[in-house]
Amino acid sequence: MKITRGSFPGGHSERGFAVLVVIVLLVIMTSLAIGNNIALGHLYRELRLLDQRQQKRLAVGKATTTNAPPTKTVVPIPQPGAGVPGSAEQSAQK
Repeated sequence: MKITRGSFPGGHSERGFAVLVVIVLLVIMTSLAIGNNIALGHLYRELRLLDQRQQKRLAVGKATTTNAPPTKTVVPIPQPGAGVPGSAEQSAQK
């Protein structure tokens, strides 16, 4: 028994529809891939700008701060009754 093309009802149009569906899916996948690449480019650019801003900010902070130990300021401690207003010796002299 020989099978001819005409024996399948709607065979040609079903194959055409399947090809159309595959092409549409490929177009959707391609557009998503392109969109992701564009979004990654924008994120990369924003990350570079943030990194540059942070480096500038930290560079300004490094210019004012050093690793030198803090200088010691000596504050004299007054001796009891040595010229401090309201001490016992001054009130006794009056």
